[in-house]
Amino acid sequence: MDLLLSPLHQRHEALGAKFSEFGGWSMPLEYAGGGVLTEHKAVREAVGLFDVSHLGKALVRGTGAAGFVNRCLTNDLGRIAPGKAQYTLCCSEDGGTVDDLIAYLRSEFEVFLIPNAANTAEVVRRLRAAAPEGVEVVDQHRDYAVLAIQGPLSDELLEALGLPADHEYMSFTKGTIDGVELTVCRTGYTGERGYELVVAAEDAVPVWDAVMAAGESLGIRACGLGARDTLRTEMGYPLHGHELSAEVSPVMARAGWAVGWSKPEFWGKAALERQREEKTVRTLRGLLAEGRGIPRPGMAVHDADGHVLGEITSGTFSPTLRQGIGLALLDRTVADGDTVSVDVRGRVQAFTVTKPPFVQPSTKES
Repeated sequence: MDLLLSPLHQRHEALGAKFSEFGGWSMPLEYAGGGVLTEHKAVREAVGLFDVSHLGKALVRGTGAAGFVNRCLTNDLGRIAPGKAQYTLCCSEDGGTVDDLIAYLRSEFEVFLIPNAANTAEVVRRLRAAAPEGVEVVDQHRDYAVLAIQGPLSDELLEALGLPADHEYMSFTKGTIDGVELTVCRTGYTGERGYELVVAAEDAVPVWDAVMAAGESLGIRACGLGARDTLRTEMGYPLHGHELSAEVSPVMARAGWAVGWSKPEFWGKAALERQREEKTVRTLRGLLAEGRGIPRPGMAVHDADGHVLGEITSGTFSPTLRQGIGLALLDRTVADGDTVSVDVRGRVQAFTVTKPPFVQPSTKES
């Protein structure tokens, strides 16, 4: 199958991007003239621009749309008002994670969803199959582009563009750039203060150009999926297919904070309540290298006697800390502060168990 291309693909080619397949899309992994470490540093210290148009988009609309979504997904939409966004999960009846996504509550009649690229069709299929009369689920995956502006200078960049900035974390509002209407969401996946711009696909190029031009004096860099992964791992943010999957539930991923436990219903509720009560499943922990080892997904984690405690789900070199970090699903007997070992390319390396984030986030700063 041919890979899908972002509406900004030619801009990435012009910047010398190295491309990688991700969720069925060809997306920039890193750009010439810098690479992952430089792009990571730009986001932590100045501002970076990501094309995340591969992310899914779906609209649930009609009478009772918000109530319907609330009966399906884990988090409680009743906790937020229109104009706010919410991290939530779509689970199967056995508690496995079909996807984790952001729900944007426009009104009781409209909820806009941004799932992961590879899972959009399945999320839409499940919602359509369950939708009552009068509720429509529209797949808008190719209709919109998403640009993520992330970093401590994000507000300055938005102000230079004439866009609204400084609204509350996990809220969204409307804006325009050179007459192009878009949605400005104070969300992101890096741990830094930032915004995501949702714009019609046909308007993506002029918006990208305007953002890059306005950010030049601020040290803006185009950033690819490589930096996105190192940034999110430093925060301990889950990636579907790694920390969440059909076999890894929100309880296992320690994402119970995104579950509306008091709601009368949501998909997978009985199974998740059972896991929460029995406390027998492995749970997600952070690992910090004591030496030079860099953990990678699939590597086994052992105790001092060589017994397997679990396995690495994500691992990387932290550009901020200058050491290896990882996320791992481990037995509940493991506690923060314990020392465990990982066989890294034939050498046993020691790691300290810790609770992410590894780097102090500034996402919610006012």
